[in-house]
Amino acid sequence: MSIEQKALEYVREGQTLGLGTGRAATAFVRALGARVQQGLKVRGVPTSEATAQVARELGIPLLTLEEAGELDVTFDGADEVAPSLDLIKGYGGALVREKIVAASSRQFVVLVGDEKLVSVLGERGRLPVEIIPFGEALCRRRLAKLGLEADLRRRDDGSVWVTDNGNHILDCRVSSIADPAALDLDLLRIPGVVGTGIFARMANVVLVQRGDEVEVCAAR
Repeated sequence: MSIEQKALEYVREGQTLGLGTGRAATAFVRALGARVQQGLKVRGVPTSEATAQVARELGIPLLTLEEAGELDVTFDGADEVAPSLDLIKGYGGALVREKIVAASSRQFVVLVGDEKLVSVLGERGRLPVEIIPFGEALCRRRLAKLGLEADLRRRDDGSVWVTDNGNHILDCRVSSIADPAALDLDLLRIPGVVGTGIFARMANVVLVQRGDEVEVCAAR
């Protein structure tokens, strides 16, 4: 069974769903679109303009977060998953909207391949932090005081990566994060930081693709 087909088991008729960003989330949106074309009645709130475009092409009705209110389930991917089910997200650049949509949902279901599993958060060496461009200099100084050197994210053509919110991303170099929730709070105290890629204690279920099987990991 594919992970997106397993994720569809969490969908019910009439629900309003958060639609994540990235490869795994897009695969889910495409599978959901096929079900919608077969008659399933759901509505979606996308976490990025890219996801919105895919959903529209597939005929999935979309709402704004204001129109939707509380969501039933959000489906998204992750870049790291620790044994505690704490996550790092944001390699795709949609971390702030992804966190807002996930926090607006009764249930947060994460879809990953087993290569995204880590023994400790930060193992892949990168923590995205979205910042207001005006505050970059201050953010860099404050991050350095926390022991975090950071690189301004750029696109392949060398231009600065700009999020859907009009902000920039600093990719902090990390090795391991002993207390993700505490670090998240420390980063959010820096003026100019809009959001971080740490999703601590947010995931309710993580679906892990292991070959042809899907492992279900539920938060305790």
